[in-house]
Amino acid sequence: MRDNKIMYSIVKRVFDIIFAVFVLIFTSPLILIFIAAIKLESKGSAIYKQVRVGQFGKKFYLYKLRSMYIDAEKEGPKMADKNDSRITRVGRIIRKRRIDELPQMINILKGDMSLIGPRPERPYFTYIFCKKIPEFESRLQAKCGITGWAQVNGGYDLTPTEKLSYDLYYIKNRSLYLDFIIIIKTVMVVLRGENEN
Repeated sequence: MRDNKIMYSIVKRVFDIIFAVFVLIFTSPLILIFIAAIKLESKGSAIYKQVRVGQFGKKFYLYKLRSMYIDAEKEGPKMADKNDSRITRVGRIIRKRRIDELPQMINILKGDMSLIGPRPERPYFTYIFCKKIPEFESRLQAKCGITGWAQVNGGYDLTPTEKLSYDLYYIKNRSLYLDFIIIIKTVMVVLRGENEN
């Protein structure tokens, strides 16, 4: 059993690296186009970085194309939702097709994230959820991901408790087969133009 887990981790990491390099090479023109569009629409950096909590509680900077106005959190941290008024017009386009997530390939190459795993939360919300929800810290056992079982089974429509149940299911049952199912479901979400975060 231990050998299977080690082999799974190695295969997954190799796949992550190959996937991230491939995506960065072939989407770099698209990323540059949207960087220009973001800069034209609103002030501030087009690349947004934010502290997130990863595996075993390690903090790291997550990279995204900025989809919100620069002063989106002047009134304090707030969870994003489907009809968030803080999102720019370009932001709605890149979130719909998940183009804003492309810079996270850098996070994958650095080893902060995987393609598949529980979505990394911000320290503020991690603290709040750990206080309110038993077992919330358990989701930090796995490397966080760009997509995951919770994201493809509800995303914004799920409560933190519901997301946790999906994350724990993934952690307990993770396998190449389940990862393949999540990739297929993620592709379907992207093609339908839904946002699953």
